[in-house]
Amino acid sequence: MEAAPAVFVAVSMAVVVLLVECGVSAEAESHVTYSSRLIHRFSDEMRALRVSREGQVVDDWPEEGSLGYYRRLVRRDVERQKMNVGSQHQLLFPSAGSVTMSGGNELGWLHYTWIAVGVPSVSFLVALDTGSDLLWLPCDCVQCAPLSVRYYVSQYTSLTYISGLIQDNDLNEYNPSHSSTSKSITCSHQLCESGPTCKSSKQSCPYTVKYATTDTSSSGSLVEDILHLASAGVNASNTYVRAPVIIGCGREQSGGYLDGIAPDGVLGLGLGAVSVPSFLAKSGVTRNAFSLCFGEAGTGEIYFGDQGLAGQRTTPFLPIDGKYIAYIIGVENFCIGTTCLDQTTFRAQFDSGTTFTLLPDGVYKLVVEEFDRQANATKYNFEDLPFQHCYKSSSQQLPEIPSVTIRFAVNNSFVVHDPLFVLNDSQGGLVGFCLAIQSSPNEMGIIGQNFMKGYRLVFDRENLTLGWSRSKCQAVKGEKTTGSNASSPISLPTTEQQRTPSTHAVSPAVAGRAPPSKSSATSILSNWSSLSKVLLLVPLLFHQLTRCKYETIF
Repeated sequence: MEAAPAVFVAVSMAVVVLLVECGVSAEAESHVTYSSRLIHRFSDEMRALRVSREGQVVDDWPEEGSLGYYRRLVRRDVERQKMNVGSQHQLLFPSAGSVTMSGGNELGWLHYTWIAVGVPSVSFLVALDTGSDLLWLPCDCVQCAPLSVRYYVSQYTSLTYISGLIQDNDLNEYNPSHSSTSKSITCSHQLCESGPTCKSSKQSCPYTVKYATTDTSSSGSLVEDILHLASAGVNASNTYVRAPVIIGCGREQSGGYLDGIAPDGVLGLGLGAVSVPSFLAKSGVTRNAFSLCFGEAGTGEIYFGDQGLAGQRTTPFLPIDGKYIAYIIGVENFCIGTTCLDQTTFRAQFDSGTTFTLLPDGVYKLVVEEFDRQANATKYNFEDLPFQHCYKSSSQQLPEIPSVTIRFAVNNSFVVHDPLFVLNDSQGGLVGFCLAIQSSPNEMGIIGQNFMKGYRLVFDRENLTLGWSRSKCQAVKGEKTTGSNASSPISLPTTEQQRTPSTHAVSPAVAGRAPPSKSSATSILSNWSSLSKVLLLVPLLFHQLTRCKYETIF
């Protein structure tokens, strides 16, 4: 029996190449048989195949077992795994860019990013907050923070960061009547929390968001409008997306918001159904996840749909009373240096809207006492600082201090890269430093922004896990800012047309954040031996293939 000539199809993978040999029987052409074998992507046989296909000798082929050989393997795998999103899902970021910027006064700061809303689009500098759900903007203001850059330069020397972030342009006020895509959210809308208290189902849905900071809140009414986004990543189509989201038209602010903490609004990133990540996931355009990266130099990145690196460390989110209402994780214990402390088990919320980490009283006492015991510095009381454990510096360099590490379940460690608050004099000289942790009377702690620096944090709402990997917080390769006036935008379904995302998060959650009470209870390959973990086969399905006339190498 004579078989047809064999044809090979080579499919490139991280470490191996799958060769499929197709033989067609001369007696029954309609029947196809397959055999397959695996060869290494850097083997001599593969090199010969490359030469025969391309007609030239491959000069940079790595020698098996060499350092370059393993570097090529790792680099190839990192490129493939860099953004773990499917080809049908986009990695999205605000149309003005993915960059976030930190700003604040001496004892507190937040991260901000520019977003564009409405048609025609208007830009807003919003604070990023994983501890609340609603995106609200200053709107038809009755009581709002000043929006003039001159005000912050002349009145608040400690808040001049606002002028640095907005440069020469004043901040904007949102006016729904000026946007052709704005729609009022009535009390009959499924996401109107205040619906039962409305006098009429047709009236605008009121909202009030109360925050942990004393007497700090935002209130107004809900509207739907367009959030302008762009795509990035290896699989991105470089498209521009118009995403309908619910926005709080914030007519009245109070407390810290009147002092300029977030004069141009807050982008809530919580688990609630009114958050932007929830709307994007429901539309199907992104995975139900997002990432934040806060660089040590003060800038960072935000990406919607990012489920992180394949080799990142993870820990699960925990429910309260059976419901996932916030990004709460379980801490097994704290380690200071090489000493891991007993009786430091607690729950904590990862909250980018809180500057400094808060620990329950009992845990706080054990942590700071051990840090004080190991710190090679003289304790000193600096006035007007909220930190109890501060130290005076005898030189212009920080002394060697013990490391601070959080241990989660399954022995996953989270090393805190910036646990200190550093004090400098008017000439920039080092005066002293403090352990930037505060005590809380609540049983639940808060992991604040100061502990998040230097990590790419992935809030995977689809799998209900927090992921982290060390990062310099650089933009994803292929990112292009399209601006909000790009041609041929993709318009997503309205907020009422969207389906329920693939997630375990309960819906809807209250649009707001309050401190939990006492009653509510790295790399892809770390060593060469890990290479075996990436020897995974991708099955190839050939459906009703009757003749093998393909000769393709990917």
